Amino acid sequence: MFFLKIRRPPRSTQGGSSAASEVYKRQVADPVAFNHAIETAIVAARHGWLVTVGLEPTRPETGYGYIERSADVVAQTDQGTAYLYTLTNANGMEVRITNYGGIVTSLLAPDVTGAFADVSLGYPGLEGYFDNNPNFGCLVGRFGNRIAKGRFMLDGQDYTLAVNNGPNHLHGGILGFSKKLWDAKPVRREDAVGLKLTYVSADGEEGYPGNLRVSVTYLLTNRNELRIEYEATTDKATPVNVTHHGYFNLTGAQRNILDHELMLNADRFTPVDAGLIPTGELRPVEGTPMDFLSLIHI
Repeated sequence: MFFLKIRRPPRSTQGGSSAASEVYKRQVADPVAFNHAIETAIVAARHGWLVTVGLEPTRPETGYGYIERSADVVAQTDQGTAYLYTLTNANGMEVRITNYGGIVTSLLAPDVTGAFADVSLGYPGLEGYFDNNPNFGCLVGRFGNRIAKGRFMLDGQDYTLAVNNGPNHLHGGILGFSKKLWDAKPVRREDAVGLKLTYVSADGEEGYPGNLRVSVTYLLTNRNELRIEYEATTDKATPVNVTHHGYFNLTGAQRNILDHELMLNADRFTPVDAGLIPTGELRPVEGTPMDFLSLIHI
């Protein structure tokens, strides 16, 4: 199996230079496809892009795809070592996930022509996720979204949470799930390879009650789906609203997303007040800009 990879050259920045980033990947098995790949490589090279053509390395077979952990340490944190895990399905689609914050650092997906591009936005290295990060590709919790003034009442008891968004609590607080080191375990399903991440949030963490055991499983299927499964158990009543905070551009960040089309299976939405706090109303989407029940240009 031959492969072609094209990377954007490193760009000069104020503090030095950025790493080269992969924007195109394609696996080719027949001569016609290989000739087309070589033509693409020549054009890219003429424009100064970094091109690699070669043989796809042999990897341990699972029957459904591959699961690899980086041999090198991605980063050391005060909680331990963060690694990078790569899931590859039978079609060559690839997702990379770190156990720091459960972050999806890249998602190489094919377009209708079979050309691969990284459609998930993020940083070239883990260090970019540590500070001032808009939650690119991470897991957020215990509670995704805002809790007004960092307070809630549950079972007749008042609770005060850490505030990190003006007067409000956002995405689990100052050190939410996006900044935790998760335990990671490869998993295999009938038609998928995956990574199961687990974390125990202690009673009182960020102000929440109860010991909460959370598992999140990323699954890359041979239908080219990235599926995410969430499960949580607690020994005390507590709010839970775990989610994935991914940003996507299906052009591989070559253009903006204004020509994307979106469809959502949601017939109601939650209006917010001036502080972006949900009002509690579930308003029908019909006749509003939130109506994506059919394909709509963003």
